[in-house]
Parts: sequence; structure tokens; C-alpha cells
Amino acid sequence: FTLFLGFIIDRMHHYLTKLIRLRSNAGSSKEEVEQLQKEKMQLKDKEEKASKELKRLQEEISTLSVNLKKLKSECEQKDKQLETADAHVIALQKQSADLLLEYDRLLEDNQNLQKQAQGYKS
Repeated sequence: FTLFLGFIIDRMHHYLTKLIRLRSNAGSSKEEVEQLQKEKMQLKDKEEKASKELKRLQEEISTLSVNLKKLKSECEQKDKQLETADAHVIALQKQSADLLLEYDRLLEDNQNLQKQAQGYKS
């Protein structure tokens, strides 16, 4: 009977030791789970912040692209106005040159007429 009782005590000691180890492991596992949950929450917060920042940047990009299109359109319009103004300047320069030639011709005609008029007076 003593041998049987010794065997039972040894087995109980073995199982109690194993139970203590399992409980300590469970405690450390719970701490690890809590730590992992905290990290998971931190990562979710970072993900939300990154998502908000991404949306803000996408909105900014769309606004900037709209502004860019608008500015390109304005630039093209200004280029057309510049071309029109250049063509107008060229036309005015040609007209001015033609008028100067006409003025010179009329001045010469006037001088000729004045010479003829003086010739008749004399």
C-alpha cells in the first residue's frame, strides 16, 4: 500500500508541477496576447491616420490637377491673344510703312506742284 501511495504522490507532484508551469505559461501567454492586442490597436490607429492622409493627398492632387488644367487653358488663351496681337502689330507696321511711302510720294508731288506754281508766277 505504501508503494502505491508513494506512486500516487509522485504522480500528483508531477501533475501539480506541470499545472504550475502551464499556469505560468498561460500568464505569460496572456501578457503576450495583451501586448499583441495593444500593437494591433496602434497599427489600426496608424492605418486610419495613413488612410486619412492618403485621402487628403488625393483630394489635393485632384485640386492641383484641376488648377493645372485651368492654367494650361489660360496659357493657351494668352498664347492665342499674343499671336493675334503680334499679327496686329505686323499689320500696323506694314500699314505704317505704306503710309510713310504715300506721305513721301505726296510730299514730292507737293514740292513739284509748288515748283510749277512758282514757274507760272515768274
